[in-house]
Amino acid sequence: MKNDRRIFLRRAGIAAAAGATLSACGQRAPEGDAGPTAAAQRFEWKMVTSWPPNFPGLGAAAAHLGERITAASGGRLAVKVYGGGELVPPFEVFDAVSRGTAEMGHSAAYYWKGKSEAAPFFCAVPFGLNAQEMNGWLTHGGGLELWRELYAKFDLVPFPAGNTGVQMAGWFNREITGVADLKGLKMRIPGLGGEVMARVGAAPLSLPGGEIFTALQSGAIDAAEWVGPYNDLAFGLHRVARYCYYPGWQEPGPTLEALVNKAAWDSLPADLQAVVANCCQAINDDMLADYTAQNHRALKTLREQHKVEFRRLPDSVLEALRDASAAVLEEIAAKDPFARRVYDSMRAFRDESREWHAMSEVAFYQARG
Repeated sequence: MKNDRRIFLRRAGIAAAAGATLSACGQRAPEGDAGPTAAAQRFEWKMVTSWPPNFPGLGAAAAHLGERITAASGGRLAVKVYGGGELVPPFEVFDAVSRGTAEMGHSAAYYWKGKSEAAPFFCAVPFGLNAQEMNGWLTHGGGLELWRELYAKFDLVPFPAGNTGVQMAGWFNREITGVADLKGLKMRIPGLGGEVMARVGAAPLSLPGGEIFTALQSGAIDAAEWVGPYNDLAFGLHRVARYCYYPGWQEPGPTLEALVNKAAWDSLPADLQAVVANCCQAINDDMLADYTAQNHRALKTLREQHKVEFRRLPDSVLEALRDASAAVLEEIAAKDPFARRVYDSMRAFRDESREWHAMSEVAFYQARG
């Protein structure tokens, strides 16, 4: 009898802890569908990504997401992660998950402008929201509801699943002293940032990360934006470009996405859906913390060991880019009704948060010195 009582109490304690964990993470404990039948179900998923396998930050975040889901589910949902090109090419993640070739993906929404004019808004908008603001808009400002409404037509369920924080403007093999230096510049820069660069006379193109070094080295491109010191050092971009410019006007707070095939999502019991959602949120937070910790270390290495020249873009260039950004965004919103809804929602959130941040974050940085 004592042993039976111990077993009962142990099981009751585990159940209570599980319910408390889900509640603490903002998920309601499942009711009725997590009993013996649901608990006996096993799922094996493939996750395809746009990043080199286990690449620091980006690739590692995807790998960790797969590991977390597998561990948190007790192996009931086992996720195998494939780097870009291992199962599908880096820029085919969206289609692969939409078709069900893979149940899950990890990428960036600005690669899918060909699917929808509004897609890039859920990754990065030039002179838009930083990481803190993107998280606020998506989670508590209506952004995620719009994102899911857009992706529903492609049989996809998106989740925020990573953020690098403000990026660098990029690596250049020529000095940028004014807007004229951007004319004819062949630059790897995807998303809305690429459209803005085209507006000021540059020649943008989109390349997978793994091809940037070779393109710079061969002279196929004159400049490239990738991420920032942490990832740029790992790719060795300092070896093939002389100047690194900031600030990252084009990607102030780029959100990475986890994509889940709708049918695969619907096949999961509620407790495993909660595992996926909570693990995505955990990776979203952890990745930003990782970049916050690693970027300043890599910056020191690039400056002190590799003598990289870090330069601020001239005010005249930033002003031209800001004007061009406003024109590009307004044109996109004018021709696409859904993009208009998304842009207006994001812009309203930005304007409201800017007033608060002027009194909080900005004022504190100025006071700290």
